[in-house]
Amino acid sequence: MSGRDTGFRHWLAHRWQQVKARKPYTRDNSVRDDIEVVRRQYLESEQRFRALLESLPKVAVQGYDRDRRVIYWNEASTRVYGYAAEEAQGQLLEELIIPGPMREPVIQAHRAWVEEGVEIPAEELELQHKSGELVPVFSHHVMLGEHTDDPLMFCVDVDLSDQKRAHRELDFATRFDSLTHLPNRQTFEEQLNESIADCRRYDSGLVLIYLDIDHFVEINDALGYEQGDRLLVELTRRLHRVTRASDMMSRLSSDEFVIAFPGFQREDVLSQLVQKVQQALRSPFQVDGSRRQVTACLGVSLYPDNGDSARELIRNADVAKNRAKLDGRGSVWFFDQQLHDELLHQHRLVDRLEQALESEELSLHYQPQVSAVSGRIENLEALLRWQPAEGPPISPAEFIPLAERSDLIHRLGDWVMETACHQRALWRDAGLAIERIDINFSGRQMSRSDVFQRFEDCLARYGLGPRHIGIELTENVLIEADDRILEGLRRLHHLGFRIAIDDFGTGYSSLSYLKHFPVTALKIDRNFVRDAPDQPEDRAIMEAAVFIGHRLGLEVVAEGVENLEQLTLIREMRCDLIQGFYFFRPMPAMEMERILGGLVTGHQGISG
Repeated sequence: MSGRDTGFRHWLAHRWQQVKARKPYTRDNSVRDDIEVVRRQYLESEQRFRALLESLPKVAVQGYDRDRRVIYWNEASTRVYGYAAEEAQGQLLEELIIPGPMREPVIQAHRAWVEEGVEIPAEELELQHKSGELVPVFSHHVMLGEHTDDPLMFCVDVDLSDQKRAHRELDFATRFDSLTHLPNRQTFEEQLNESIADCRRYDSGLVLIYLDIDHFVEINDALGYEQGDRLLVELTRRLHRVTRASDMMSRLSSDEFVIAFPGFQREDVLSQLVQKVQQALRSPFQVDGSRRQVTACLGVSLYPDNGDSARELIRNADVAKNRAKLDGRGSVWFFDQQLHDELLHQHRLVDRLEQALESEELSLHYQPQVSAVSGRIENLEALLRWQPAEGPPISPAEFIPLAERSDLIHRLGDWVMETACHQRALWRDAGLAIERIDINFSGRQMSRSDVFQRFEDCLARYGLGPRHIGIELTENVLIEADDRILEGLRRLHHLGFRIAIDDFGTGYSSLSYLKHFPVTALKIDRNFVRDAPDQPEDRAIMEAAVFIGHRLGLEVVAEGVENLEQLTLIREMRCDLIQGFYFFRPMPAMEMERILGGLVTGHQGISG
C-alpha cells in the first residue's frame, strides 16, 4: 500500500466505526445491506476525492498523522517540493518542507490545534524545496478526526511560483530598463532623492552628468535596431567600469543616460568625472562587424548649486546637454541660470515662429546677383524674413538654427518653396526680365526622404522648370549627404537645374566634394570677400576658389560685396556674378518688381 493511500485508509476506518456505532442491530440482513451501501458510497467518494487531488497540478496536498508524519503525498506535492511519495512517506513535516526558523512555531501550532482546537489560519508561506530553495505557496489546513485519538491533518498548498515570478517581472519592468537593466527614470529619481538627502545631511555635493549619444538614430537606421541595442549594452558595461558602487545610473530614453556621483564638490574632481564618462566612449565600438567611433554630448548639473531635487537636477543637466549639442559632437556644457534663460527664450521663440507661419508674419525678400562685367541683374536669391506683428524684426541667424533643431524647418522649407515658386510664376506671367530665383535648402530639410519629390511637385504646380528655380546648399549638407541625397541631386543636375554650394570655403573637404557632387556654381563666403583687400591669405583663398571653379566649368559668385575696393578686386579675379549691398540689398517682392520692371534702376552704391 502506498503512502498516499494510508491516510485515506485511516480516515475511512474512522468513519466506518462511526457508521457502525449509529446502526441498530435489529435485523442482520438489514444491517448488512446498510453497511454495504455505506461502504460502497465511501469507496466511490474516496475514488472521486483521490481523482480530484491528483488532477490539480498546482495544488499540493499532504496528509500528516498526530505526530506530523507524512501519510499522504500527491503528485503535485512531488512537483512543488521535489520529494517522491516514497521519500516523503513517514517523514516529519518540520524536517521535510519547513525552513529552520519556522520549525518550532509550526510544531507548536499543530499541537495547539490537536490538543486545544486552535485552528491554523490559511496564509502565504515560503516552504522548503528538496533543493533547499524556498517555494511560495498559499497554505490551507484541514483537520480530520479532530476530537479523536487519531486526528489527521491535511495541508492544501497552492503553488504561487508563477504568480510571484510574474509579479517580480512586472515589478522589474516598471522600475528598470529591460535592455540595460538600469533603473528607469522613476526609480532613478527615487534613488537620487535619497542620495540628495544624504548629501544634505552630511553637507556634501553631488555631480549629475546627462549623456546623449550623437546621431544615434543614424546607427539604428543604417545598421538596424539590434546593432544599436548591442551598442547601448556595451556602453552600459563601460559606464559601470568607470563608476563606483555608490554612483547611480539610469537609461532615460533610447540614447540618453544619466550618471550621478554623490559625495563630490565641484572644485574637487568635476573635470575628472567628466573625463571618466568620456573615457567610456574613447575606444571604438564593435558594430556590425566593424569598429565605429561613437561620441556623446554631456550636460552637467550640480547639487546644491543647480537644484535641490532629483527632478530639478535632471532637468537642468538636460538643458545643459541640449546647449552642448549646439556646439557639435562630443561637446560638454555646464548648467547655469543664464543658459536656462537663453534656452527658455529659444523655446518660446520656436512657439512664436510656429504661430508666425499661420499669421503671415513671414515673407521672402529677394537679393539680385548681378553680372560682374555689365552690372545687369541675372538671378535672385530668396531670403526668409520675419517681422512679428509686434516688436522688431527677428534675424534669420537667430530663428533658422532654432527651426533646424526641430521639425519646424520642414514647414518653413515648404513655405519658402511654395512662396518662391508662386512669385516666380507671377513674374513670368507679367513678362518681367528675370531668369532664376535660387532658394536655400538646409541640411535638416535634405534629410527628409521626399524632399526632392516635394520640390518637383511644387515646380509642376506652377509650370516652372530649371530656368526658373535653382537651389543652394551649404558644404555641410554635402559632407553629411547619403546615397539618397546624392542620387536626388544627380537627377536635378541631369534635368538642368542650377545647384550652388553656398558659403564656399567655410566647410571641410571642399575640393573632394566638388569632384563627387553634381554642382554648377560656387558662392564664395562673404568673410573672404570682406577681408581680401587687406588680408593676403583671404585674397589667395579667393583667387584659388575662382580658379578651381572656372577650371571645373562652374559659375563663381562673390557674396557680401559692399564697397568699390571689394568690387574692383572681384572683377580682377574674374568672378562671374556679384551679390551684395554695393548693388542691392534684399528687398520685398513689390520693391523687387519695380526694379525688374525698370521703374527703379540699380547703380553703384547702395540701392533700395
